[in-house]
Amino acid sequence: MTDATDTQPTARTALVTGAASGIGREITRALAAAGHRVAAADINADGATETVNQLNEAGATALAITMDVADSDSVVQGCLQVADELGPIDILVNVAGWDRFHRFVDTDEAFWDRILEINLKGVLRTCHACVPGMTERGWGRIVNIASDAGRVGSSLEGVYSGAKGGVIAFSKTLAREVARKGVTVNVVCPGPTDTPLLDEIVGSGDDGERVIGAMAGAVAMKRLGQPEEIAPAVVYFASEGAGFTTGQTLSVSGGLTMA
Repeated sequence: MTDATDTQPTARTALVTGAASGIGREITRALAAAGHRVAAADINADGATETVNQLNEAGATALAITMDVADSDSVVQGCLQVADELGPIDILVNVAGWDRFHRFVDTDEAFWDRILEINLKGVLRTCHACVPGMTERGWGRIVNIASDAGRVGSSLEGVYSGAKGGVIAFSKTLAREVARKGVTVNVVCPGPTDTPLLDEIVGSGDDGERVIGAMAGAVAMKRLGQPEEIAPAVVYFASEGAGFTTGQTLSVSGGLTMA
């Protein structure tokens, strides 16, 4: 007869970037509800602290980390702090992102660099910091948040779409490299989702409202997603039961894409 305690999920330490609000905050809540210790990392220190205060009030074990994913030293130091205070990082969720609506021909290299540093190289930095420990311990879950813009393109988001497409391709390659080490790497692609970042993006260009209306219209459900609707997919990919699932890209987009 199996002891009931044998079926309890293992508590792990999870690092979530971009956790100050929106999708990142909801993912930290969902991982904490699944029994994990959670580090909420963000360049917005006040927002990360607010996320952690909410988790602690709910009885979770959580830690706020000030981290700029566009800075390698900040990423390394943040990961070391998490390991020191919560334990080795077994679950990494990359949510941090940034964008503005502009026609590609109206952008410059400074804009390209910022998009790539945060959305693509930020993922490279955190994975580079966390993967060696995961492979050494023989267990790890990496979930990278990309976007359906990286799968099918998105008007006024040319560089962002390219960066997110890069996240998808990188994740598949990394998944192959670490598959025999007990580490999985998967991608969740939200469709247009009602977040503070989306509000900022909409306000960044003259065509913002029109583009968002078009995005919602392209969704089979004819609405924007909510951050709490993205989190369950991440919890699955981060779970013990997802050990045979790697290199996959899952759209949580209300039917915006169906392939």
